[in-house]
Amino acid sequence: MKKKRRRQKLGKGKILLCLIFFFFIFIGIKYLPNKDKEINNIDATKGVKEEIYKIKFIMGGDALIHDKLYNSCKRDNGYDFKPVFTYLKDYLSDYDLAYYNQETILGGSEIGLSSYPAFNSPYEVGDALLDAGFNMVSLATNHTLDRGEKAIINSLNYWKSKDVLTAGSYSSFEERDEIRIKEKNNIKYTLLNYTYGTNGIRVPSGKEYLVNIWPCTGSNPDNDIKYQEYKDIVKSDIEKVRDKVDVLIVAMHWGVEYTHTPTAYQIDMANFLSENGVDIIIGTHPHVVMPVTWINNTLVIYSLGNMVSAQETNNDENTTIGLLTSIDIIKKDNKIILENLDNDLIYTYNEHNTNYKVIPFSNPNIKTYLNDYERLYTKYSSVVKKMDNNINVKKIG
Repeated sequence: MKKKRRRQKLGKGKILLCLIFFFFIFIGIKYLPNKDKEINNIDATKGVKEEIYKIKFIMGGDALIHDKLYNSCKRDNGYDFKPVFTYLKDYLSDYDLAYYNQETILGGSEIGLSSYPAFNSPYEVGDALLDAGFNMVSLATNHTLDRGEKAIINSLNYWKSKDVLTAGSYSSFEERDEIRIKEKNNIKYTLLNYTYGTNGIRVPSGKEYLVNIWPCTGSNPDNDIKYQEYKDIVKSDIEKVRDKVDVLIVAMHWGVEYTHTPTAYQIDMANFLSENGVDIIIGTHPHVVMPVTWINNTLVIYSLGNMVSAQETNNDENTTIGLLTSIDIIKKDNKIILENLDNDLIYTYNEHNTNYKVIPFSNPNIKTYLNDYERLYTKYSSVVKKMDNNINVKKIG
């Protein structure tokens, strides 16, 4: 009996010692530095899944609305341009962001429509292009002042009533200086826009906000004092927005009409914009396609040509063939990457100045609307690739 009791006492003592031992181990674990835990935390951060965001962006050229075009779209109760863009509407449905240049002012029918050389177009043009899927529009062109301030105010009131980002023309200095930022898929972006001039029509003094101008008055940008001075204005505009957006897009109305080679001014502007942090440069005005290239990490489209027009200054379909350029804007680790650059030639068809249709070359129906599609594809895709042979142009549908 005594041995049995002694073993019981020893057992209780061991239990007590064990409890004390584990108590101090617990205290040590709780309060002493734990290097293994710190290492595990570092490893855990490495395993965090990267957040990647994307915008699919596409760009089209000039909407140049001649009388033959708007007359062909006349209806009893106004104008209907939607059938012109039937093929584009299907095409644009794959994109988050779609840009085009409104070459001719949308001053509305109430002040009288007009064609070359002083244009004014109906609001229904904008209705049709928004319906097709466009949501970014440049307004600074050489035709912005064609019908005066009244047409500009009408145009701006129209665009303000729509869910669309515009740039290049404003109703006040305050509005011009306002930073207009849009966001899609956690990516913030904005658009700046400038034109080389306004066909000799002087901007009203004190109302320079009506149209953004970056003047080109000579043949050599290095010797063009006014051109160089305006660089400070453009640089200031960029600095206001650069650190507030992920993507900065600048639409430039520049170059020489009906030529496929960028001028010294275009090249100088493109380099200047790239040096100042612009991500994408969109060129319009020449009414024909020009090369697409890269300057460092900046995508440069020297001219998208016409998206739609009824121009008679046509040489081997050069003004009826334009370009759609698309790019994926990727945001990864708060850095922007431009990927999957692609290009698609487009053709504006008409049947004796009626039944206008804009159709991409990648659409199989191009063969119905354009007999000489293979030769023209070869000719104008080579223009697009002239400065960079690695630029892709989609094959014929």
